[in-house]
Amino acid sequence: MNDIEQLKAAMRRFEQMINTADDALAEELVASDAPFFTPASPEPLFGGQGYLSVVRWMRIGFSDVQWKAEEMVAEGNTVAVRWTLTGTHDGEFLGHPATGRSVRCSVMNFYRFNEAGKIVSDIAAEGMIGILRGIGLVG
Repeated sequence: MNDIEQLKAAMRRFEQMINTADDALAEELVASDAPFFTPASPEPLFGGQGYLSVVRWMRIGFSDVQWKAEEMVAEGNTVAVRWTLTGTHDGEFLGHPATGRSVRCSVMNFYRFNEAGKIVSDIAAEGMIGILRGIGLVG
């Protein structure tokens, strides 16, 4: 599958999936063998349920977390999405107790699709957080 409009439509459904933690959409949109790497787990997580486990992990610290796709660029079988993440830090997150503070940040991800139209990889562009992690200022 490499029709640009189909890929973008799949990403709009993916946005719905992550904001609602919809199991059926996760199974429909994410390949079962797709690995995802995240601070939520020392080992890769797989498939739609693995992806949603990251969403559920985020909701422990930010019960109202939402992602909004602000911009999409597609080429071949890849879609780049600039997300805005918002939420309230109302639960423990990465060992830090709730602060009640609102967060808003931009995140960039690159999604690759297989021929069946399912997501097979999600690569996050970490930016500054990668630098902060690298020097030990952030876990």
